[in-house]
Amino acid sequence: MALWKRRVAGDEAPFFSLGPFKVRLPFIHYRFEWPDYLQGLLMCAVDLAAISLMTELLGMPFEAALAIVMINGFFYLLHHLLGDPVVPGWITPAIPLLMIYVSTFPEGEARIHALIAFQMMLGLFAMLLGASGAAKRVVHIIPSAIKAGVIMGAGLAAVAVVFKEGGRFETYPFTITIAVGIAFYLIFSKHFAGLKEHHWSFRFIGNLGVFPIIALAIIIAPLFSEAPWPDIEWGITKPDFVTMFTEYTVFGVGFPPIIMFLTAIPTVLAAYIVLFGDVLQSKSILEEADEARQDEKIDYDPDRAHMIFGARNLGMSILGPDVAMCGPLWAAMHVVIVERFKQGRKAMDSIFGGAGSFRLGTNTGLLLLPVVSLVQPILGIALALTLLIQGYVSVRIGIQEARCDSDLGIAGVIAAILVIKGATWAFAAGILLCFLIYGWRLREGKDSKERNKRNVS
Repeated sequence: MALWKRRVAGDEAPFFSLGPFKVRLPFIHYRFEWPDYLQGLLMCAVDLAAISLMTELLGMPFEAALAIVMINGFFYLLHHLLGDPVVPGWITPAIPLLMIYVSTFPEGEARIHALIAFQMMLGLFAMLLGASGAAKRVVHIIPSAIKAGVIMGAGLAAVAVVFKEGGRFETYPFTITIAVGIAFYLIFSKHFAGLKEHHWSFRFIGNLGVFPIIALAIIIAPLFSEAPWPDIEWGITKPDFVTMFTEYTVFGVGFPPIIMFLTAIPTVLAAYIVLFGDVLQSKSILEEADEARQDEKIDYDPDRAHMIFGARNLGMSILGPDVAMCGPLWAAMHVVIVERFKQGRKAMDSIFGGAGSFRLGTNTGLLLLPVVSLVQPILGIALALTLLIQGYVSVRIGIQEARCDSDLGIAGVIAAILVIKGATWAFAAGILLCFLIYGWRLREGKDSKERNKRNVS
């Protein structure tokens, strides 16, 4: 007899209501999925890459940064527990934008205040939009040229962060070159996509996302003397919550000045434009899953998702401000879970079982010292790979967002200014250019009808 409540075919997974949320607990409302849990144990290596960001930008000790990653990992569980059937992650495309903004403040208390103010504003903004149901309307009123420019700029900034003077490419040139080449082949190549259709072994490798590349980097980096061989340690990790709370949160550095909340507004808006694309992507992927599996009704509510990831950002801004931020989707792993879900009820009883078990697995992995010590030497490489892959995707999506040739020209200028001067100057330039070219409507003109459709695959 099943330990969990079996659902009637065609219904939603069992839950109990809590306002706009649908609460589901493991072993009670959904079946625990061991394959996804075990995959989560391995893929926690990607979550650990955020440590490199915090040690670089905030001067944070490794153990204190690990504490933030663990708190963020706990908040990941809120999505499936409260009725959002996704695998949540960072706001990866917006990381370079936040890095540029935070770097304008001197290292120390001012930089920490800037991060706290930004993440608190982002969290409150997302929660307000979710509670009011205004999320779609806010994004739709922004001209396509500006949206395209912000998304393209995020992609260019991601690449610039890796290749700038003193950047990670100078530290790991051979490892990044080899790993990125293999990563782009596995993720974006049509040739490899064809191999996955015909051979289960290639399909298995493709479904692991970026993990095979990270595993390869662990071997390549020491061979080229770009990182030491990992010193495997046994036991349980020891995150330094005391240092994290006393030196990197409002409990130690105090509440940010009001001026920091005002200066963060353009970057908050830019980050939101980027993350809204993840919300749309979540909806699209789940609609495909809903069509493939008629036995489970999937209820994805963008407003509910906004309230959950908004609450995560607000909570992290207080308990442990995180440069990676709290996003609505980890696209690569969400696709992997959904593809297994499509294989039928025997493979995965409920989408919540897959998503929940995976995130429980990543949280377990963060506690295991052998896993953490294995990937610790190449965390900077893992982050560089993530940024370069995201840069490719963001530039492609940004170009597709443009509705006409004039949009694309404006977007290019906005993207360049965003990388060099930041979100405030980029938005100002974008509004001015839209006004000069389109007039009071601030939107694309007649040439939108003449623009050829750009299908970038």
